[in-house]
Amino acid sequence: MGAAEERRVDKLRIQIFDDSASLGRAAAQFTAIVVRDAVAARGSARVVLATGNSQLDFVAALQNQAGVPWDAVTVFHLDEYLDLSAEHPASFRRWIRERITDPLRPAHVHYIEGDAPDPQAECRRYEELLRAEPLDLVCMGIGENGHIAFNEPHQVDFADDAWVRIIELDHESRVQQVGEGHFGSVEETAPRAITVTVPALLSARALQLAVPELRKAPAVRATVYDEVSPACPATILRHQAHAVLLLDRQSASLLDS
Repeated sequence: MGAAEERRVDKLRIQIFDDSASLGRAAAQFTAIVVRDAVAARGSARVVLATGNSQLDFVAALQNQAGVPWDAVTVFHLDEYLDLSAEHPASFRRWIRERITDPLRPAHVHYIEGDAPDPQAECRRYEELLRAEPLDLVCMGIGENGHIAFNEPHQVDFADDAWVRIIELDHESRVQQVGEGHFGSVEETAPRAITVTVPALLSARALQLAVPELRKAPAVRATVYDEVSPACPATILRHQAHAVLLLDRQSASLLDS
């Protein structure tokens, strides 16, 4: 599906669609192509998927993509709250299970166990799984504060030696989770999470960012125009020629014409 508008800022390719549904269909088509090509070339594909409300149109459209060889795909996810049960309504493991694992039946799905008894050991376990073979595709969004995965402003290290680590969640990120309906109040939100780090994300052969909705417009503008720095982690995407940022009219509304 062709974008209504396309541009490039530094190395980052940007596509703007008329609405979130069109963006979601385009993201699903892009993912399907990358997966099919990887399986055709190497016999399997390794994909990291984001969760959250901004990805709902994308994963809904992904379920309608025909001919995707899910039986040859290994799926990872980006992050998980620390000390949160996999059955909690806000759990990203639950999100992946309900929207990816159950309907699509990938060959393997590796979950970050946020309630593991030894969180540091869990980080090491998941990092070993990620590093085992190259990643073909990372699908993610951008947080309202400019985070990617849960790599928060001023905490992120663009040259991190670790591929998975524990991070303290920004207040803005916790407010976002409440606004999306996952928690009843900021006090109920998890203060820490396990996240895949920026070097791991950027290591993939292709990066897809699906970022719809008006509430993301300030973060999109910062991503495109701010200095590339840990103050807005998503700015590092401007250095990635293998990345595509998919926007709708609302999330792109603060970009210069």
